[in-house]
Amino acid sequence: MLAAELPEGSGWQYEPKWDGFRCLAWRNGGEVTLTSKSGKPLARYFPEVVEMLGGLKTTRFLLDGELIISVDDALSFDALQLRLHPAESRVRRLSKETPAELMAFDLLELDGKSLTEIPLFARRKELEQFFRKNETDRLQLSPMTLDREVALRWLERSGGALDGVIAKRSDLEYRSGERAMIKVKQQRTADCVVGGFRYAEKKKEVGSLLLGLYDDQGLLDHVGFTSAIPAKERPQLTRDLKALIEPPGFTGNAPGGPSRWNTERTGKWEPLKPELVVEVRYDQVTGQRFRHGTGFLRWRPDKDPRQCTFDQLAPELKPSELKELFGA
Repeated sequence: MLAAELPEGSGWQYEPKWDGFRCLAWRNGGEVTLTSKSGKPLARYFPEVVEMLGGLKTTRFLLDGELIISVDDALSFDALQLRLHPAESRVRRLSKETPAELMAFDLLELDGKSLTEIPLFARRKELEQFFRKNETDRLQLSPMTLDREVALRWLERSGGALDGVIAKRSDLEYRSGERAMIKVKQQRTADCVVGGFRYAEKKKEVGSLLLGLYDDQGLLDHVGFTSAIPAKERPQLTRDLKALIEPPGFTGNAPGGPSRWNTERTGKWEPLKPELVVEVRYDQVTGQRFRHGTGFLRWRPDKDPRQCTFDQLAPELKPSELKELFGA
């Protein structure tokens, strides 16, 4: 369950929410499988993790965790996505160039015995013992704390390196999905230039605003969109935007290239003079773009568009700095 604040009181265990691929890692002797949250096999895309798990001292287990990749001392979701490729040769090459790690946060089976019916605090003890026995590279133990103030500091200082913080009841048995947890996501804001817009499907009315930020060369790069525009404001906003239509809109990276948002329907967009500034709420940045659609907060007529640069995005703590944060 997504919430605005972490719960208070006793009986809660707080953990970082890693920005990676959720993964169930199972081993039975010489057989190792990696399975995504949706049930899809992942082992062929992460052979280095399979090899690492196959070399552990413990030979029968089921770990719940997150696959992560660090590139240049920064966590990279793009590097994870590049692994989902049909060519085995490419996957093998990437596994050596950018090896993945498994950040484990739960132990569900051990030596043929299911642990799902015992409470979380007891599974955590088993997990910590498992790590003491199987300490190795590319297998990490995800931090946890019982102190809400510590968890709040994780949220405040971690920048975009985490997806948020999760609170779980320490006295409950394992429950799949998110029924037994409360997640507080990282939510940050940015002032962006409206460099263009798209019409709503089957309507001559604005459907989404295309957002831009200025790079170090002074070029306006397309970084994402927001469609959370109140319905009552759309007719007048459409008229206002039509008056500002003027190419090129974006002078750097522009919509229309490879993008996770593009479909045949969304290919066409209208460029605008770079005069309007909007404040939006976002969660994650990947490859210099907002990974998801952003939340519309307010117009910023007081803000000079040239002030809307990449510098304002919350910097991510490096993995080495994350370790210091969790250690504190």
